[in-house]
Amino acid sequence: MNKVIIRKIVINFIKYMKNKLIKLLSILFIFVTNLSCAQFGETFIMEDKDIVSPDEINYDLELVHENDEIIWGIEFFEDNSILATVKSGKLIHYKNNGDEVLIKGLPKIYLRGQGGLMDIEFHPNFEKNNLLYLTYAYEKEEGKGGSTNVARAKLENDSLVDFEVLYEATEVSRRGQHFGGRLEFDNDGFLYFSIGDRGNRDVNPQDLKLDGGKVYRINDDGTIPKDNPFYNNPNAKKAIYSYGHRNPQGMFKHPVSGKIWTNEHGPKGGDEINIINKGLNYGWPKITYGINYSGTTITKNKSLPNMEQPLYYWIPSIAPSCFEFISTDRYSGWQGSLLAGALKFNYLERIVLDKNNKVVYREKIAEDLGRPRDVKESKDGYIHISIENKGIYKIVPRS
Repeated sequence: MNKVIIRKIVINFIKYMKNKLIKLLSILFIFVTNLSCAQFGETFIMEDKDIVSPDEINYDLELVHENDEIIWGIEFFEDNSILATVKSGKLIHYKNNGDEVLIKGLPKIYLRGQGGLMDIEFHPNFEKNNLLYLTYAYEKEEGKGGSTNVARAKLENDSLVDFEVLYEATEVSRRGQHFGGRLEFDNDGFLYFSIGDRGNRDVNPQDLKLDGGKVYRINDDGTIPKDNPFYNNPNAKKAIYSYGHRNPQGMFKHPVSGKIWTNEHGPKGGDEINIINKGLNYGWPKITYGINYSGTTITKNKSLPNMEQPLYYWIPSIAPSCFEFISTDRYSGWQGSLLAGALKFNYLERIVLDKNNKVVYREKIAEDLGRPRDVKESKDGYIHISIENKGIYKIVPRS
């Protein structure tokens, strides 16, 4: 046989065996990784390959309100018209007839990086009292930096009246990241909100004397519940409900348990889903499944005593922006699922849990539509998504 032919056969055989070995080592790595993750109790992980694009799309996406800025938060009136916050500092009532009404009376908004006008939440008795709640970035002193405020106002004649700041984060920074900003009421009428670590991870999240890296709980008038976990601690902010967070930007109230659930931005890897419980430490940055964006290690610890494990974490990160529980039965097979916005990958992620809250299935919704900033069910049970620089879309099920 010609030596050249023999040489080609040998080279091709070596390449073939090399590819087989690489595949075998990859499978072994995934197996060992998942096995090591299982030791952390109720924490579950799926590699990104486990999220699917469904074979059949059984819905359409209808652009109901166009906006070329960033609609950060949306709320629904009883008639299903929408009140929306725009990050640049606008509050818009999108009426069902297509009219847009600019609401007056907003405070000065600190526009820096991720900061601006953020979430909106109606009071549980909004139909009677017209009270609404806002989170926004504020500047404490010009040039000195800012943080997150929580405010309440009454909506009257397309204006905000009786505007009052209920909580002001005192630790400010000129950095442009991690303002948090989500709002949610629980079944008892307490208001929860998040403030991110403001880019000061080694100080704020684990120090109870400082704002940042926390989830808070207050009464609807801004006073602090006396049964808050650190109310009687002289070395803690009384409004803190849980701590050790990085930047929670998704939040919902579970309709069955009444618990507050959050998703939060991790570093490179390690975005999390957490169920918020009273007084607990969620570990950041002492424990994490992520690494620095540069690829260097933040900590070798994925667990430590008296620090909570996430219900679920994403690797790679999806940059979760919003979070909703699907209560409606308008979408076949979706009821009881969760929806999380993936800013990094431009889709909405539908997450299915089993009875033990283990993530068992993930699929992409509204794939390639854009960066989802908020997701909410309307009063009549239709899911709406705000997409950055595009507007608000309605997910319409196909009959």
